[in-house]
Amino acid sequence: MTVSDSDVAIIGMSCRFPGADSVDRFWEVLSEGQETLTRYTDDELTAAGVPAERLADPRYVKAAQTIAGTDLFDSELFRFTHDEAEILDPQHRVFLECALEALESSGYDPERTDAQIGVYAGAGMNTYLLHNLGERYRGASSVDRYRLMLANDKDFLSTRVSYKLGLTGPSVTLSTACSTSLVAVHTACLALLGGECDMALVGAVHLNPPGEGYQYQEGMIFSPDGHCRAFDAEARGTVIGSGAGAVVLKRLKEALADGDWIHAVIKGSAINNDGSAKTGYTAPSVPGQAAVIADAHEVADVDPDTIGYVEAHGTGTPLGDPIEVAALTEAFRHGTDRSGYCALGSVKTNVGHLDTAAGMAGLIKTALMLEHRTLVPSLHFTAPNPEIDFASSPFFVNTATTEWSSARGPLRAGVSSFGIGGTNAHVILQEGPARPSPVPGERPELLVLSARSDQALKQAAAALARHLRARRDLDLSAVAQTLGLGRRAHGHRLALVADRTRGAAMALALGDGDGILRGVAGDVAPVLVLDGSASADAGALYAAVPAYREAVDACAEAVGGTGPHAGFCHTYGVVRALLSWGVAPGAFAGAGAGLAVAAAVTGALTLPDALALAAGSVPARVGVPSTPVLAAGTGARLTQEPQDWTGGSPDGVQPDWVRVDVTGLTDLLSLAGELWVRGAQLDFAALHSGRDVRRVPLPTHRFERRRHWVEPGAARTGRPDAPARDRLLARFEADDPAHNVGLVTDFVTDEVGKVLGGRHLAAPDTNLFDLGLDSLVLIEVVAKLGEELDFEVPATAFVEFPTIRSFVDNLAEQMGLTQAAAPSSSAAGRTSRRAQRAEARRAGQG
Repeated sequence: MTVSDSDVAIIGMSCRFPGADSVDRFWEVLSEGQETLTRYTDDELTAAGVPAERLADPRYVKAAQTIAGTDLFDSELFRFTHDEAEILDPQHRVFLECALEALESSGYDPERTDAQIGVYAGAGMNTYLLHNLGERYRGASSVDRYRLMLANDKDFLSTRVSYKLGLTGPSVTLSTACSTSLVAVHTACLALLGGECDMALVGAVHLNPPGEGYQYQEGMIFSPDGHCRAFDAEARGTVIGSGAGAVVLKRLKEALADGDWIHAVIKGSAINNDGSAKTGYTAPSVPGQAAVIADAHEVADVDPDTIGYVEAHGTGTPLGDPIEVAALTEAFRHGTDRSGYCALGSVKTNVGHLDTAAGMAGLIKTALMLEHRTLVPSLHFTAPNPEIDFASSPFFVNTATTEWSSARGPLRAGVSSFGIGGTNAHVILQEGPARPSPVPGERPELLVLSARSDQALKQAAAALARHLRARRDLDLSAVAQTLGLGRRAHGHRLALVADRTRGAAMALALGDGDGILRGVAGDVAPVLVLDGSASADAGALYAAVPAYREAVDACAEAVGGTGPHAGFCHTYGVVRALLSWGVAPGAFAGAGAGLAVAAAVTGALTLPDALALAAGSVPARVGVPSTPVLAAGTGARLTQEPQDWTGGSPDGVQPDWVRVDVTGLTDLLSLAGELWVRGAQLDFAALHSGRDVRRVPLPTHRFERRRHWVEPGAARTGRPDAPARDRLLARFEADDPAHNVGLVTDFVTDEVGKVLGGRHLAAPDTNLFDLGLDSLVLIEVVAKLGEELDFEVPATAFVEFPTIRSFVDNLAEQMGLTQAAAPSSSAAGRTSRRAQRAEARRAGQG
């Protein structure tokens, strides 16, 4: 397959569509020909606030294409306070989770890649602000209004994703109504090809108010029965649905070089606008649609004769469908006279019209069909719209799940999306290059998983077990690389060494077998205990681990090839391998040859002198080790006295120390996994150094959502204007400064607790910015406090003193409630952020 410089790969996908909370589930919906419409009872609609007179109207359609749980959000994962999450547009919440899933599905963790990742995305109309936050907005302070604006304006969708995920490429929010997501794809492709970013996260989201139907009106886009019958004689419209989708894009040549999983290839795209040559602003246009499709063919440099499928805009309206087929036919006739060879379909017949996310649903559907080489049915088609001349067109509506093949080269497809107002977009997709066949497992692999709670970790392990069990042909090395390189590490951790995909699936499913390592990452660097013993399986380590091989070769060179101490060489190679993988021990411990290895790796002795020590010689001089070295038997720290480094007993090792007892590669990987589970850093890029890196789609993060929702009509609960006698200042006692400081502390703790979701979360010595609070929240706390005290508290006070205790102590000094104290051991909690940054800069320069 020829690869062009302008080809762009889709390397990651995620979605939350009606009836499908994952890409795998979406494929099941499509391939099984399911419609995901939800029908509501009158009781459900009444509970959602639908008036009785509307329920009684026969034109009211009691159905919707919806997604569950839009009131739920994993706020802690994305570092939002409860108050901030509560006022955040649910569209932003859902898209943040989709964005993270897309990146994880591509096998990339933004924290561990140098790639510039751009964001190109759009959101629908914010109904949450209109229906749920309106009363709060009316009675809000100027600060609250500003926060509401930041949390709800669609302009901040992309930049919020970039900020929360640490993405440093261009961050652009687009809005072209129904064509938003395909316009975003087009824009992102241009950015990639122009070198503005190395990868692009692209997507869109649209959420309807939950639990509601809609009013049918003749001539409008809405269907009278909730079904979308695209291209059918009975078509009367569609149903607007909720959903979100995202893809990760990368230049194809780089994706191939980096071992990425390629779902499909974007060969080219085009966008335009109808202009005024149509019957009305909301009406479609044959010339405009035909032109954008023809332009996309030209940009992609493909002949329409080679395109076997078109994912249509397909809204199922009596006017729109004939115009779309006429435009497609006109565009295709520039390159082919054949008729009836190209399948046509619309995902709206499955999941409804997802507004800004509609094109993303079509794109992901088509990429999946190319990847599976399968055409899926367009639903509710029995007889063609009489205004559509299918017989003289290249198209037929595909109504069954069938194998997709082509005698004219690689499989190709077009995807259309047309926005109200006339912005049209068309994308040409091609199946990805053939993947190399998985190599049967030849060596053990370290698989790692993590989550923010033990329960979530169990769920992640079960999900991975199911995935591996269903895909036993997956390359286990690619699985290990994806988990290590493409997932950020959380506190609850699991590690497993396996040499077969099937064995890994079984071990994960059982959960607590001998091969599973579990734990909660700690902050204390491990003590590695070295015994200096030899290994009968050193040859396998020498062949598999570059750092081990280099270390053993260095030992041989140090003694001139005259047979170095085998136990020393092996242990030295193991430790060098661990260090090359990023492990940073807090100390080494050992006896005999183990102490000699510790001396070598810490620089206390040169390698030749350390080898001599292992052989029984007493060193003449010992330098200062770069890492503490302890006697294994006593735990005493060794000095520079040469006699300290001879002999000793390996017995009496403390239980929290880690023994370096490695015979082969499985032991070494298990040891690395144990250290990682305990909290040690592990550089997975170095661990897989020297091997072809390959990434595969795997289950993504297990979100731990909780409810963040303001019911419609609810005003913000706040502190009423208090009479002067109830203000803090009125409750001060002149002869009791400690009482007064306590009042201020309680007030600040209460106000911060309201934002965090509970007073218990407002710890007195925790940096408030680390808890997710932003300066706008704290400015409002300062303003309220100033009113309570009739004292002008500086608006930047929390920036200088970012904990409750340091803030109150500083304020008490300013108000003369206490005298300034000399610096003490607790001064760190009162050091301003500005001073901390200055000190960090000085330390870095030093």
